[in-house]
Amino acid sequence: MNLLQTRWEELADIKRVLAKRDWFPGTSGNLAIKVDHDPCSFLVTASGKDKTIETNEDFLLVNALGKPVNDTHLKPSAETLLHVEVFTKTNAGCSLHVHTVDNNVISELYGDDGSITFKGQEIIKAYGLWEEDAEYTIPIIYNHADIPTLASEFSKFVKKDAGAVLIRNHGITAWGRDALEAKKYLEASEFLFSYHLKLLSLKALKVTI
Repeated sequence: MNLLQTRWEELADIKRVLAKRDWFPGTSGNLAIKVDHDPCSFLVTASGKDKTIETNEDFLLVNALGKPVNDTHLKPSAETLLHVEVFTKTNAGCSLHVHTVDNNVISELYGDDGSITFKGQEIIKAYGLWEEDAEYTIPIIYNHADIPTLASEFSKFVKKDAGAVLIRNHGITAWGRDALEAKKYLEASEFLFSYHLKLLSLKALKVTI
């Protein structure tokens, strides 16, 4: 199996897992994994595909500009330029973008603050933070309709080989040095979003009783 096929299988495995969690409603979301570093090329999900179905047209290879490397009728995902920022600015090897109800609600609740910070949760270790009472902050950016503008804003927070950024009322992009780390960042973030919303709901219920 060559490198391209290996990366294809890695990305397909992640797509399979996330699809079972219903993290791709209405064909939303997109995934990317780096194939080569110099020149940069990566596999990205094709636009408009039902990600609960597996086909040989799920992904296409694009270059450092997010353009297809080979002649194809497939279109790269609309947010491909976000993955371009990740792969050209860091040593990340995988970048994942999903739209969930929880991450959208969190982004709206804390969008005016520009970020949300979590503290004292065991799952924060997934971000590589092992000290007691560690904190992890996820930036929240405005959802610009113009993708190059969105990518430019997103790029301001792409500083490390692993990280996560929320786009207000849109979704989260999480990345890591490899597929496992990117998936860990994504899963930890979604866990914290869900936990936080449930906690807020229980506190509100307690007040009304």
